[in-house]
Amino acid sequence: MDNSKIRNMEQFARVSGISRPTVSKYFNDPASVRPKTRTRIEKALEQYDYRPNIFAVNQNRRLTKNIGIVVPYLADPFFAEIARNIEQRCMQAGFWPTLFSAHGDSALEVEILDSLRSLKPAGVLLAPLGRASDRAAIEKFCDDVPTVLFDSNIDGVGDAFIGSDNLQFVKLSVEYLCRTGDAPCFFEMPPVNPNANKRRNGYIQAMEANGFAPQVIRVDGEGWGFEQVGYRGGLDVIDRGLLTSDTVLCSNDRLAIGFLAACYERGLRVGRTKDCVLRVAGHDDHPFSRFGCPPLTTIAQDYEKISERSVEALFHLIEGGRTTEPRIESLFEGKLVMRASA
Repeated sequence: MDNSKIRNMEQFARVSGISRPTVSKYFNDPASVRPKTRTRIEKALEQYDYRPNIFAVNQNRRLTKNIGIVVPYLADPFFAEIARNIEQRCMQAGFWPTLFSAHGDSALEVEILDSLRSLKPAGVLLAPLGRASDRAAIEKFCDDVPTVLFDSNIDGVGDAFIGSDNLQFVKLSVEYLCRTGDAPCFFEMPPVNPNANKRRNGYIQAMEANGFAPQVIRVDGEGWGFEQVGYRGGLDVIDRGLLTSDTVLCSNDRLAIGFLAACYERGLRVGRTKDCVLRVAGHDDHPFSRFGCPPLTTIAQDYEKISERSVEALFHLIEGGRTTEPRIESLFEGKLVMRASA
């Protein structure tokens, strides 16, 4: 046995001379066994180079330590950053997070949730696609598994929703842009989640509240390649002379990054100095927005608070059990980040 690979906990218990229940107890909580026993197990682990299948260990628990994290598009650095924050907080609390990306595909989103059932997760943190999601399938999953939605809300689904106050975001950006220059037009694409609709509605409300007529410019495009949509749509809008203002407020930073590339290609200088012909701003404080040319003025989402509150809400469900209490909704305000683009 010394020269062969140990494949499971039963084999490890046999070769180490320690009972299977004691070994299992150690892997569930090392502090739960006596110090001498713990030392024997750890020496045997080193000697036989054995590492247990943590998922198999979890399946034998009444309540596993598995946490599912599902995002719509992991290639988006916004979701990568917030998932990184959530993942770290789960591990610090002793849970084992598993991260999935739906790649903008509603059918894949449902398949991921079906696969998660086999892991018997203690809970799931889900950023749904939103408009494209199969509401009935997600609602059924949330009925069976403690689930906290974040970033994108589906009304009444899940035990809680943690996100950003999109109306406040846009009000803040519109007020700043109106105060410092021409009132902005709003540059958007067909919405892929509810946040986009909220931002457009927030723009209209804020413009009217400031005494200006809203000017919404929607460009063609679909899917999650927002930069490409912003670039192609920007070229089209510029070439056809459709810009109705010298200030362009984009629905999100990724669209704005594409729009900045279109401005560069057409020789339009963007910024706040006298030789600039346009100002451009966005929303989210995308991790790359500060490195644009010029760096992008935006509204920063609070990554830390959203991830912290999402994890806290899920742990509260796991530890306290699901109740008939009203669904929790927490929205965090954004902060204006002034950079060279506006």
